[in-house]
Amino acid sequence: MKEIIKKFAIFFLFLAIIAFIFSFFGTDSEESNEISIATLIQEINSDEVAKIEVQGNVLDITLKNEEHQTSKKETGEPLSDLLKNYDVSAEKIAAMDINVGEEANSGMLWTTILPFLIPGLFIIALIWFMMRQVQGVNNRAMTFGQSGAKVADRQKQKFTFNDVAGAKEAKEDLFEIVEFLKHPQKFIAIGAKIPKGVLLLGAPGTGKTLLARAVSGEAKVPFFHISGSEFVEMFVGVGASRVGDLFKKAKKSAPCIIFIDEIDAVGRQRGAGLGGAHDGREQTLNQILVEMDGFDTNEGVIIIAATNIIVLAATNRPDVLDPALLRPGRFDRQVVIDLPDMKDRAAILGIHAKDKPLAKNVDLKVVAQRTPGFSGADLANLLNEAAIMTARDNKKIIEEETVLNAIERVLLGRERKSHILSEKEKKITAYHEAGHALVAHMLPNADPVHKVSIIARGRAAGYTISLPREDKKMQSYSDFIDSMAVLLGGYAAEKIFFGEVTTGASNDLKKITNLARQIVTQFGMDEKLGPRTFGQKEEMVFLGKEIHERRDYSEKTAEAIDQEISNYVGQALKTATKTISEEKDKMEKIVQMLIDKETIEKEAFEKLMS
Repeated sequence: MKEIIKKFAIFFLFLAIIAFIFSFFGTDSEESNEISIATLIQEINSDEVAKIEVQGNVLDITLKNEEHQTSKKETGEPLSDLLKNYDVSAEKIAAMDINVGEEANSGMLWTTILPFLIPGLFIIALIWFMMRQVQGVNNRAMTFGQSGAKVADRQKQKFTFNDVAGAKEAKEDLFEIVEFLKHPQKFIAIGAKIPKGVLLLGAPGTGKTLLARAVSGEAKVPFFHISGSEFVEMFVGVGASRVGDLFKKAKKSAPCIIFIDEIDAVGRQRGAGLGGAHDGREQTLNQILVEMDGFDTNEGVIIIAATNIIVLAATNRPDVLDPALLRPGRFDRQVVIDLPDMKDRAAILGIHAKDKPLAKNVDLKVVAQRTPGFSGADLANLLNEAAIMTARDNKKIIEEETVLNAIERVLLGRERKSHILSEKEKKITAYHEAGHALVAHMLPNADPVHKVSIIARGRAAGYTISLPREDKKMQSYSDFIDSMAVLLGGYAAEKIFFGEVTTGASNDLKKITNLARQIVTQFGMDEKLGPRTFGQKEEMVFLGKEIHERRDYSEKTAEAIDQEISNYVGQALKTATKTISEEKDKMEKIVQMLIDKETIEKEAFEKLMS
């Protein structure tokens, strides 16, 4: 509405300017006195005329007293002949400044035509404006059901598997797709059918989208990229229409790749929506199923789907998707993309470091060692944060210290230097973090300590960083037991040295309780309750949210579960308390160094513990 008012205001301003010009010309014409030819001849003979402008049959006369007059002569009769006919001498004619121009009808234009032209222009502009608005609405209505897929041109697709570090097995699986797109007859000749769909599974940031683009770049085919959420509209049927339009475009561009990101937005299990069988999402999903069944793989169209939660962008939860999507003939192949190991992390860091001026002392292998659990996106963000911090400090080279600080910033948040602790709080925090560090150092199955600090980061008043010696795909019972003791190291230290605990241990208590429950109910590691799971998580698939746990055990078993959880927590507290009590001297050394320097690095910590 504001835009329409603005356009009308501009239009009326334009009309006002024209009206002003019209009034100006009208006033100017009124100020000129019209005289007869006889009067003009008389004024010439009296030497009163200074200048005559001839415009057709109109004479614009300027007297020596700067008065302006007008007169009219016969059309086609030259002014010189007219003056000679009235016996005006050549000397009189030569004394005047006479300019002859082309015939102009400006007077008639402004006085006659323009008053009719202005209303006409206004009406025409109004009609054009209204038609423009209606046409825009019609165009939007006509394109409402069209796919908004972004198409990457095959000539510009230079991204290949060489640009994707790690994910060796995933690239091998996807290379078969590339081979089919390049040489389809090789497969068809022996009766092989390439998968119609490839479902990429992996955590967020592991490179699923990059791999999809790499497939397109390797095969040099068009790449249709669309998010599953773009199929979701408030109007039922629009999503299905967009699916149909997408596949129609793909068939015209075959061979090509359709990349559906966030497919869980429309691919969740049917019958679980708020709208029941008439839910728009279900209609969209049905259309996807129909389209996938309706085209032949020989047409050269490959569908690669991803989701933020389970498939291509988020978590490994295929149970969220409708089983009809996963059956053979649709998404035939599932490719799992794991978090990168240390070797892959170093390679990924190398790719992202190409355009960044790293100092010679920056060892990417060391950075890779300190970033277990980091995805490719996390590593890219890490080096970007290091670059930002370097630029902020007006430096030209990214130093090793800056990169290591960036790791902590990504993990915990930036330093809160404004968060100043009182002497008492600083002392409590030092004992709390020292408790974590000491217990982690003394227990054999705990991760080594890399850094201890009482400088606030994020929401934490202090922190202790423990990193595994190597990447682990599995955790043992012993690992969990020692980890729980480390979690309660801070709690035990506060209890021993101050006689009471603070709220600083609340997050530790939450973590250890969840871990103990998983040991008992999910991992089957508890000796008393045995190798089985307890409870079934129920979700509202439409919302993707856990709403209830359905018990498959009795009240007596529930009491036993609670008791075992309490036993694990209690045993972890005993272990932490015993360790700290036996190593009070080392504890005091850690605390004193933290109070003095606020931060202890790995080398200094190990020297302190020796």
